[in-house]
Amino acid sequence: QDCAQKYVVKNYFYYYLFRFSAALGEEVFYITFLPFIYWNIDHSVSRRMVIIWSIVMYIGQVSKDILKWPRPLSPPVVKLERRVDAEFGMPSTHAMAATAVSFSFLIATMNQYKYPFELGLMGAFVFSTLVCLSRLYTGMHTVLDVIGGALISAVLLVLFYPMWDIIDHLLLTSPFCPLLSIAVPLVLCYNYPKLEYYRPTRADTTTILGAGAGATVGFWLNNQYATPAYTRENFQLGFPLIGTILTVALARFFVGICIILLTRQLMKNVVLGMLRYRYKFPIGDLEARRRLEVEVPYKFITYSSVGFSATVIVPLLHQLLGLI
Repeated sequence: QDCAQKYVVKNYFYYYLFRFSAALGEEVFYITFLPFIYWNIDHSVSRRMVIIWSIVMYIGQVSKDILKWPRPLSPPVVKLERRVDAEFGMPSTHAMAATAVSFSFLIATMNQYKYPFELGLMGAFVFSTLVCLSRLYTGMHTVLDVIGGALISAVLLVLFYPMWDIIDHLLLTSPFCPLLSIAVPLVLCYNYPKLEYYRPTRADTTTILGAGAGATVGFWLNNQYATPAYTRENFQLGFPLIGTILTVALARFFVGICIILLTRQLMKNVVLGMLRYRYKFPIGDLEARRRLEVEVPYKFITYSSVGFSATVIVPLLHQLLGLI
């Protein structure tokens, strides 16, 4: 039987290092890092990362609820994250996401940018390793959970890499892209594996697929209607202009994050208000918000709006403000 445990921190370096590393596998990281890549580095790199991230996370979340392997018992471990304790353990989606994001970034950039491959490989390895170790330190996963997650991501990267260019081309040019980008994730969310007791994996999965769907529709619109593009030539200027480039990048990021946070809060209020009106439940009714007919549209519409805003609305605002 799991129970909350008090603990004493004896090594603050490891404590803060692994708490920070754990955050690199959560929403706060992806809602900042993936848009930053899109706004400041390269559209094609961002597209590939968003697609592989969505696929890997969906497979990981579904695998958890099919396998139903429990998390480590507490005691003996001390769990530092009670928020996700209700989820199952195998595989570690933190490990899956960190492996997929770091190595897909390496693969997508190694032929487009001039940097030492060994340095990029080391960076991807360090990033994914820190996130994986954080799951052990925080008591949320076993070694097998973490290894399983990393291996699944590695296999998926190997399988999808030969099809990257084909998938990317179809997402940009197919007239069916907007419809399929919305319909397929929605079908997957509504047909998520049913569990005996409520667990937050369906909500998290819907959030991820919604963000990916909105971003994909944005990618397609950008290609069709030539929404402002951020070309990597901006980052190949002479050394004296590095300060200017950094300032512009930070300005883009600040403006973009503000718009994303405003979009998320606005859509949460609007969509939840409409669902409350439709299904007649009070504001504080948590059980009602966990029902399939409420949770899926609430999460999907909110985060698809965030993905769309990041790829379409923010670039237009950047252009209006002279940041492109």
